[in-house]
Amino acid sequence: MLKLLTVILVLVASSASAQTKEITLSAPDELVADGFLKYILPRFSLKTGVRINLSSSPAELEIGESGTPVFRREDKVYFVSKVDGPHADTFLNWMASDIGKRTIDGFKPEGGPIYSSDVGVQTEEEEVVLTGDIKLGAEVSLGKCGRCHVVSDENRMDAIGSTPSFALMRNFADWQERFQAFYVLKPHGAFTQVKDVTAPFPEHLPSPIAPIEVTLDEIDAITAFVGSIEAADLGAPLNTK
Repeated sequence: MLKLLTVILVLVASSASAQTKEITLSAPDELVADGFLKYILPRFSLKTGVRINLSSSPAELEIGESGTPVFRREDKVYFVSKVDGPHADTFLNWMASDIGKRTIDGFKPEGGPIYSSDVGVQTEEEEVVLTGDIKLGAEVSLGKCGRCHVVSDENRMDAIGSTPSFALMRNFADWQERFQAFYVLKPHGAFTQVKDVTAPFPEHLPSPIAPIEVTLDEIDAITAFVGSIEAADLGAPLNTK
């Protein structure tokens, strides 16, 4: 009889302990309406044994606009703030874990918003505004760069075959920086003079070829011209499998 009573007491204590593994959560209505929380919360509870009960604010866990970033819904990042306690930490740790992230990414309602575990800061790329004279840039490019580079169809057969064409270089992610500072990039520095910018060639290091002389306005014009041309079609990447 004593053993039976002991077993009952242990079971009751275990049951009471299990019931304490729960926490309250408040969240914006849209996360409930589109089924996101209904999708992830049971999976969290199954993995951790911690039950989450939805509640109005204030709650032990709150999904909102402050705290730790945990997931993205379309372009909006949601944060979780919490009170001190092991179960709140369990939820945050699970959300940041590989399985938590896979669970977030796995929620794909048909026709619904896109959820993502990627909460990195996304910045809009600033539009590049080129103010140079495109017509002048075309003339200067052909006259001063065309002896090495293919500038356009006009000098397609007159350039050096080992140098990249302007259309090809237009594919470079940093093409604008390359053209605006081309005179300091090898091998251009050895034979290029920019008025009021570069120093004269040292007497013991003369230009190995007929030097190119340009102004800053002409460099801006060249850059604007390159920005106006279409990048060369390099085709699809090679499949080496």
